[in-house]
Amino acid sequence: MMKNSSRINSDKKTSSATVKGNTSWKGNTSAKGSMTRKENTSEKESRNGKENINSKENMTRKLKTSTKANIAGKEKMKGQNAYKESNDYKGSNGKQEKTYYKKEQNENINPKSQSKGLIDKSKDGKKTVDKGSTLRTNKKKKYGEYECSHSKKCGGCHYLDLPYEEQLKIKQKQVSKLLSDFCKVHPILGMEHPYHYRNKVQAVFGRDAKGNIISGVYKEGTHQIIPTTSCLIEDKKADEIIGTIRGMLKSFKIKTYDEDSGFGLLRYVLVKRGFTSGEIMVVLVIASPILPSKKNFVAALRKAHPEITTIVLNINNRTDSLILGDRETVLYGKGYIEDTLCGNVFRISSKSFYQVNPVQTERLYQLAIKAAGLTGKERVIDTYCGIGTIGLVASKNAKEVLGVEVNKEAIKDAIANAKRNGITNEHFYNSDATEFMIAMAEKGEKADVVFMDPPRAGSTEQFIDAVESIQPSKVVYISCNPVTLQRDLKYFIKKGYHVKEAWPVDMFPWTNHVETCCLLYKVN
Repeated sequence: MMKNSSRINSDKKTSSATVKGNTSWKGNTSAKGSMTRKENTSEKESRNGKENINSKENMTRKLKTSTKANIAGKEKMKGQNAYKESNDYKGSNGKQEKTYYKKEQNENINPKSQSKGLIDKSKDGKKTVDKGSTLRTNKKKKYGEYECSHSKKCGGCHYLDLPYEEQLKIKQKQVSKLLSDFCKVHPILGMEHPYHYRNKVQAVFGRDAKGNIISGVYKEGTHQIIPTTSCLIEDKKADEIIGTIRGMLKSFKIKTYDEDSGFGLLRYVLVKRGFTSGEIMVVLVIASPILPSKKNFVAALRKAHPEITTIVLNINNRTDSLILGDRETVLYGKGYIEDTLCGNVFRISSKSFYQVNPVQTERLYQLAIKAAGLTGKERVIDTYCGIGTIGLVASKNAKEVLGVEVNKEAIKDAIANAKRNGITNEHFYNSDATEFMIAMAEKGEKADVVFMDPPRAGSTEQFIDAVESIQPSKVVYISCNPVTLQRDLKYFIKKGYHVKEAWPVDMFPWTNHVETCCLLYKVN
């Protein structure tokens, strides 16, 4: 409005000056008239000059725009030509293979978007994307024939960008560096197919910033949920079941639990599958004892996945980081699954420990039994026995086996496993292993072989003192952490033991964890 009003006022002033000059006809009137004409002429010239400048700037902008368009067009044609040329390439199977997406990856474009736009850098170095392009905001690590979009956030697979052979070399080097001063370190045992090997999958449930129901894993070192729909080391069927449950929550009006507010119901879902038996257990972990419409929920879940053999409801209203609570109710089935390992059938409940990689576990346990050199005359103690896996396997070649475990639920499973397999020469005790061996020593009892499979933190000096007190001639140490294994071996040597051999086993491909079986014997 201001520009238009000023322009109208100037036109009125010019017009009135001209009329005055024409009506008075005085001598100075012509001068005024000429001045008016000069002023009008100068104004026109100035306006013409401005218009010329503006037109030049417009032409310059048009030239720049057309130049960019030509460059973009040429680049686009290059991409299209590269795509066409790649179609002419045939792979080893005789089929045409497209390599265009690999070229796109080099330009930091998400290959799944199939976009062919350009990525330019502005003067400040920031990346801008033409319409139709998508920046890869989260680079995907590729291994084998797969890619994982969660690798940067999840933190579960540390070696995802390395070929599997290179991972084995790194783990071999790590174990050799830590243990070669003690004993001979054998070559590491890797997997033939190191994918989807985990028989236990657990997912935390929550909501994103928009209120959508999500499930996945915690970001490494935090309680921030990273939404995932699949994982390349987890069992595929378990991931499918978790996805089905996630989709059912809205229709059944089941709210996910919020750690900050303490409101909500569903906290976690745990799925265990027997790789040999095919049996599947689903554990629903909720914050309060009541699951709304539980019969209909179970029926709907079983209809979607008839392969599920049991469903358990676990109540966890604690505020700590433990996933499972103390109370459970069986909603469907027998409340546990069974699986076969090393020729024995094992009962696996929700709380019982069972190695997550059954393929490599068989190889690990076979190594441990062979290292013990059992002849059928030995008295064996299986400390940290869990559901009795190692001890039950060893019982076939030993005179007597004593299994010791502090977890009550695991001991129940161990006793059931012994009965299930017709094993009568193994007995189980719900006790702390250190206290149990000290009590044996006080009674003057001894053992010939001790199996120990401690957690990642390793053993303790008190435990090793207790082992030495019952004077076993051999100790088979199964470790999931070579650093704590090295520390414990040093203390075993102080107690008069010699480390003979070590066998690294890759139980957890794509991670930086490695299992090691170590044989120690008493020096006379």
